[in-house]
Formats: sequence, C-alpha cells, structure tokens
Amino acid sequence: QVQLVESGGGLVQAGGSLRLSCTASGSFFSINTMGWYRQAPGKQRDLVATIITGGITNYVDPVKGRFTISRDNGKNTVYLQMNSLKPEDTAVYYCYTVSFGSIGQRTSWGPGTQVTVSS
Repeated sequence: QVQLVESGGGLVQAGGSLRLSCTASGSFFSINTMGWYRQAPGKQRDLVATIITGGITNYVDPVKGRFTISRDNGKNTVYLQMNSLKPEDTAVYYCYTVSFGSIGQRTSWGPGTQVTVSS
C-alpha cells in the first residue's frame, strides 16, 4: 500500500555531507514512523534514525551529532542530513515507514540508495 522512493545517495569524501530524501505514496491513513536503516556488505541491516508523528527523533550512537532526521508530513517525505561522513558510514541506506491504512499497520521499505564515503 506504500511505495517509497529514495534519492540523494552518492560518493563523497570523508568529512563531506549528503542529504537523503524518501517520499512515500500510495494508500494509507497516516504514517506514524519514518526512518532509515543501513546495510554494509556482509553485515546485517541496522537502524540509523527514526522520527515519529510528533517529531520525536532517535539516533543510534554512531551517528549522533552528525546525522539529522526530519520529515515533511505534507509531502510524506523524510530526510536524512548526513554530515561529517566517515568511511564506516558506507552502506546501502533504506527508507522505511510504519503506516496505518484500511488493513491495519504496515511496514514498508524503499529499494535502497548507495552511500559511499572514501577515505
């Protein structure tokens, strides 16, 4: 019921910045949670940051102080501003949403966008 499209990934040097965007479309009443996971080669998919309806945000320790998550509810879009990037941030970043529709709660995933940080 929810389709997610990500953009903003790319190749940057260590210390640089990127801004990821993810826009949701489809059939739903509301989106409670929007956020980002990332997965490096050979590793599991790990949570990066989340933002809920009221604007409360959560970050995992490795990105605190460097990444900022925000959302525009009118556009059904979530952003991830990534500053002071490190090589260990290299991963495929996946947008996700927890939405509510006529069939209940649903978790949706975007196709992923590659972020590569060179040293």
